[in-house]
Amino acid sequence: MLRGNKIGLRARHEDDIPVLRTELYDDVVNSSRAEAGPWRPIAPGSKDPRLGVDDTDEGSVRFSVVELAEGTLVGTATLWGIDNHNRCAHIGLGLLPSCRGKGYGTDVVATLCHYGFVVRGLHRLQIETLSDNAAMLRSAERNGFVREGVLRASAWVMGEYLDEVLLGLLARDWKADPKV
Repeated sequence: MLRGNKIGLRARHEDDIPVLRTELYDDVVNSSRAEAGPWRPIAPGSKDPRLGVDDTDEGSVRFSVVELAEGTLVGTATLWGIDNHNRCAHIGLGLLPSCRGKGYGTDVVATLCHYGFVVRGLHRLQIETLSDNAAMLRSAERNGFVREGVLRASAWVMGEYLDEVLLGLLARDWKADPKV
């Protein structure tokens, strides 16, 4: 397990999937804002490509996020779009509604940076988020990510086009948290 200050990133367990599905992905608004495509229902018992882990997929690493003190599941984190030639990847995370506003997001981003830069030896990490996602923007900027641009009206979300903000962080500019 990778340890942050408040959270740990560990392998996805089968018993995580129903919780993540119910609290994150069955929420139409949350899922529509987090995914690149429209929300669609997934039948109980079927394989959900957003939650399952394919250990042979070199382009993506999915973690379950747990709170360190209690060991309880608080969300999901992903390093995706891993490009080993250019040594870059994207960061994504989702916290259960009851776990938001507690500083977990900032710690998840810091721990994913440690994984990307130290463990994987990447050169660049990037985040794309909706322009009104203040929590993600704050978490990214607290970890040294720089706003590189706005993709105007690039995301179709619940009947309207929204802007996305592109943020990037280079390994040379990253300041590791000594506690991670």
